[in-house]
Amino acid sequence: MSLSFRLLGEEEKGAALAEAVRSVAAGKSDARVFEVAPESFVQVTGAPFAYWVSEGVRRVFVSLPSFEAGRRVARRGPSTCDDYRYLRCWWEETSLGHGLGTWQHFAKGGVYAPFYSDIHLLVDWEPRRQTFLGFFGRPGREIERPESVDHFFRPGLTWPRRSQRGLGLRAMPAGCIFADKGPAAFVADDDPQVLLALLALTNSGAFRALVSLQMAFGSYEVGVIQRTPVPELSDDAQHHLAGLARRAWSLKRSLDNAEVTSHAFVLPALLQAEGGALAERAAARVESVAKMGVALSQVQAEIDERCFDLYGFAAEDRAAALGAIGAGTLADDAGAEVAADGDGQAREVGVGSARKAEDEDAEGMISVAKAPELVAQLFDWLAGVAFGRFDVRLATGERVPPPEPEPFDPLPACSPGMLTGDAGLPLDRPPAGYPLPFPEDGVLVDDAGHPRDMAAAVRAGLEVALGAGAEEAWQEASALLGVEPRAWLARGLFEHHLWAHSKSRRRAPICWQLATPSASYSVWLYAHRLGPDTFFRVLGDFVSPKVQHEERRLTALVQSAGPSPTASQRQEVAEQEALVAELRAFRDEVARIAPLWRPD
Repeated sequence: MSLSFRLLGEEEKGAALAEAVRSVAAGKSDARVFEVAPESFVQVTGAPFAYWVSEGVRRVFVSLPSFEAGRRVARRGPSTCDDYRYLRCWWEETSLGHGLGTWQHFAKGGVYAPFYSDIHLLVDWEPRRQTFLGFFGRPGREIERPESVDHFFRPGLTWPRRSQRGLGLRAMPAGCIFADKGPAAFVADDDPQVLLALLALTNSGAFRALVSLQMAFGSYEVGVIQRTPVPELSDDAQHHLAGLARRAWSLKRSLDNAEVTSHAFVLPALLQAEGGALAERAAARVESVAKMGVALSQVQAEIDERCFDLYGFAAEDRAAALGAIGAGTLADDAGAEVAADGDGQAREVGVGSARKAEDEDAEGMISVAKAPELVAQLFDWLAGVAFGRFDVRLATGERVPPPEPEPFDPLPACSPGMLTGDAGLPLDRPPAGYPLPFPEDGVLVDDAGHPRDMAAAVRAGLEVALGAGAEEAWQEASALLGVEPRAWLARGLFEHHLWAHSKSRRRAPICWQLATPSASYSVWLYAHRLGPDTFFRVLGDFVSPKVQHEERRLTALVQSAGPSPTASQRQEVAEQEALVAELRAFRDEVARIAPLWRPD
């Protein structure tokens, strides 16, 4: 037998060690002291020096079959070797195919998100060669077909290979390719009930504790998962665990119903919450997210209890396992309304702010359930409605969202909240009876009184969505945003939109703002309707007429002021001269770009 001392939680380790040694010498028990036979360590794969767990936990590795046994497999995915070339965010594409290749959903790890996380990336795939389009490996290591290609497009479980918050497996829908940073696990016959039961088990405190015994913190390699013991499940246990996993998946997915870049998006949070005023709706959202966190913690506790029983963990082993992995992280995710990008960039939300941490291992996002940010999300959605991207009829009840899919159903081409036709693809013109017009050429302007005015289009969408409450909401939005909505749309919308549409180090806005330096005038373009003549149309139909109008107004102001203008008249003329100078420079820049613009 050998004695080991565990002092990780002690600040003064020298003093703590001396105290523990005195306890041993006096024959007293001490929770920091462990007496273990060294030969016991060989029961755990790799024989780690796991002195702090009981003999019963170590024995599990020899008494139960490993994960990679029977009807389960875990596999590492490939690297594209050039993500910038091969990957896109899903909202960048108007369809899932072009030329020789087709865009396929790509699970690339991401952040700690047990049970559910949306897959926001696409990869360029060539079906004929069964490889990435134009892919031949990397210099010096040429290959034609990527690793694990035989398991592509199967439903399964995936997880981020690197994570400082712990192991977290989630459902991977059918039709996906998985990456080296996002390994995947599969079961025979792709049985969804077996997959859901395995999802619950692998997110249990027992399984995560067994994984942690075998590895260095933060790197969840495929081999570790393959070697971890898994108990045999009776039909009753499988049914129970599958139901719990389905419940956790549904709760977490419901948060994404308000995320505009999610495949689950339906409506912004403020339009899903009960209440009259925007602040009341925001408070209701905070309360509903908190309740969801409680529900998730209850589901996690039930999963842990059932799986501890299946593994045969004693009471002290259960407490030690939960303490080691940090119980309650699933509920914490819901309470914080976690949503982070696919490579682990943490995002701190602020109205018109895009502050980001570039730490590869920073995972999660502070709460977005705050009134100003929720108002910003609402106006971002309204801008999408103005361009015809989102369907305002979901807010009025004229259209009902589809039922919730199953966890392993293939991802849709468009989210339920988008304006689509019978084929489920985006529309480029309003359908019959649609309550709002939108620009078929994808151009709006920030120009009060213009028939294509962005602020007027946003206001019209708000009136359809809220009816008689639109005027009050517009005024309340001014107070919550700190500026009048027109000013926020001109100076705050694009930054917010850019932040919301940037993931995996990819900045992928689909509403583009072209503006003068002071944002006194803007042209807004919807990326999916741009064509070769877009900038010529912007120049001829919008910018040049605007310059001419403001030049005429300047001439009228100068003539009205006369030879002896007042101070206020001089100020007005100076402001108009500055505006005209900005507009002329803007016009010249658009004229320079127009012949160079060759979109594919």
